[in-house]
Amino acid sequence: MGDELHTLRKEAGLSLRELAAQTGLSATLLSQVERGVREPSLKTLRALSAAFGSSTSSLFNERTPLTAHHSRPHERSRLLMPKGLVQYERLTPSNGQLEVLLGTLEPGQSSDYEQWSHVAVECAYVVTGTVTVHVGDQRFDVQAGEALTFDATLPHRYSNNGSSAATYLASMTPPTP
Repeated sequence: MGDELHTLRKEAGLSLRELAAQTGLSATLLSQVERGVREPSLKTLRALSAAFGSSTSSLFNERTPLTAHHSRPHERSRLLMPKGLVQYERLTPSNGQLEVLLGTLEPGQSSDYEQWSHVAVECAYVVTGTVTVHVGDQRFDVQAGEALTFDATLPHRYSNNGSSAATYLASMTPPTP
């Protein structure tokens, strides 16, 4: 991912400081991402998407065609979130076509502080626990074994109002964090 960011930044003719000024991120953080020292958070990916004018997944497309992708625990990339928010593992490669994330919400946690929207169709399948999905003014309590599909252009977020951890698969096409 770092090599792709470096290439995009150079192709845009931007220094680290110029990209930092455009995104509101620090040049140090951007350098760490480029060097592979640090994985970008979801907030960082969103800021980079806005700067480069494309979806986050297309920023980091793999250069080789996908024939098969074997996703193993402890080898998956993680999307780092601020404390108190969901933790995601990426189950699919960044090929710009489909994103599948494994989300874990501890009691009282949410996917974000506020609802947000993006251009995609999104499906949430709850593996364990109950996940409350807020879509616009509607609220859906989705239990283990159930799924909810919705238009992600509507503001939405996930939360866990239960007393135990909840896990869910979030699939979206096209990918957008």
